[in-house]
Amino acid sequence: MNKGLSRIPALAAGIFLILYIIISVTGYHQYAGWLLMGFFICLALTFRTHEILKGYAYTIMIFSAVSVSMYYPEYLTSIGDFKLASLIVPLLQIIMFGMGAALSWRDFARVLQMPKGVLIGVICQFTIMPFVGYGLTKVFSLEPEIAAGVILVGCSPSGMASNVVAYLARANLALSVTLTAVATLLAPLITPFYMEWLAGEYVAIDFWSMMWDIIKIIVFPVGAGLLFNHFFNHRFKMLKTILPLVSMISIGVIIAIITAAGRDSLLDVGLILIVIVLTHNISGYILGYWLSRALGMPEKDCRTIAIEVGLQNGGLASGLAKAMGKLATVGLAPAVFGPMMNITGSTLGLWWRTKPIPGEEAETEG
Repeated sequence: MNKGLSRIPALAAGIFLILYIIISVTGYHQYAGWLLMGFFICLALTFRTHEILKGYAYTIMIFSAVSVSMYYPEYLTSIGDFKLASLIVPLLQIIMFGMGAALSWRDFARVLQMPKGVLIGVICQFTIMPFVGYGLTKVFSLEPEIAAGVILVGCSPSGMASNVVAYLARANLALSVTLTAVATLLAPLITPFYMEWLAGEYVAIDFWSMMWDIIKIIVFPVGAGLLFNHFFNHRFKMLKTILPLVSMISIGVIIAIITAAGRDSLLDVGLILIVIVLTHNISGYILGYWLSRALGMPEKDCRTIAIEVGLQNGGLASGLAKAMGKLATVGLAPAVFGPMMNITGSTLGLWWRTKPIPGEEAETEG
């Protein structure tokens, strides 16, 4: 891109930010949200022009949607009599269909090829994050339903974001994809079990109802995606390009809707919740990595497992919060976790990309 043109979004971002500060200080808050949204959109466009920063552009765009949700929640709660929260589960099913369409039966067959890595990865996934989440709710004073949301994030499997970060980090992508697939298919049993055990003191958990919700949100759409990929992928190759874009847009819409629904609660606990979510997320990376090292996994696999543990399927957690009828409270932690993990995950992936793996030549950016 022409250097002069690339400076235009940066200049516009600066103007929007200055106007936002002036408007906020002078008390005209009814206009502040649009200016903040404009700042984030221009900042995202600026990031797109930089090789190192462009991986953060999507997350910055999410912040622009969250800005509207926080300032003008009425636009993202309903349209007439239609409640926008009703879109969450169908959008998640579309995302999960896209995930299934990106998988193949070979991804599951790899379990037999790398059993140790899969076993250690799954154990780390479903021990570290649930118990760290539970521990954080005991350290910090939270409303019971918001605390349950923190635990719900920890009890969810990893999502496709972990595969992208594993690719960025030059980790073991095959192991990453396999772990995501296996953890996703185990979720209908493991997530309700942990929620009933760890979060039952905060909210009422119906094990069988939650299991059925996860099957509807994950298993059926992923299965349909797998079948589609197996039988029809060669006829609809364009979908490989379209589905990831649809998934990214869907995640943004889900986060915006949840933020709008829980805006008042988020204003009360925002800073504390951000600290909790960031601690939860980073603990997953650190404990996943070092536990794998302690169990004798090679460096490449340790990085992969750390990424899989730290990056959770916040979308699934949001859908379950909606199914529980507690989107505005239980759904808050997943809504905060999504953008947060994209920032930390991209940063970790890009940092690891520059660090050579023992026994391999250091690859430099092209």
